[in-house]
Amino acid sequence: QVQLVESGGGLVQAGGSLRLLCAASERTGSSYVMGWFRQAPGKEREFVGLISWSGRNTQYADSVKGRFTISRDNAKNTVYLQMNSLKPEDTALYYCAAGNAGKFSYWGQGTQVTVSS
Repeated sequence: QVQLVESGGGLVQAGGSLRLLCAASERTGSSYVMGWFRQAPGKEREFVGLISWSGRNTQYADSVKGRFTISRDNAKNTVYLQMNSLKPEDTALYYCAAGNAGKFSYWGQGTQVTVSS
């Protein structure tokens, strides 16, 4: 069983930055692909990005490409989502997830990001 806890959300003005953290209960670097997702009220859950076990490969949704960066520190069992140039449409509850073979099996509780215009 893998437990994930997100933190770092908050309220920020458009154009600002936030850094989200996801702490895992065990070392993730050798076992899991880590992903970030988000969901706004009344909308479907949306893929944001992912990072491979080694950290050498990343993928991003077109909507965040060039603005968001995923990284990981396996020694600290932690994954990061650096968000720059934030827009009001980025407002959502952000979740981290762990899995492999294209399926995410473990999810955190979410952290709220609100971007004001």
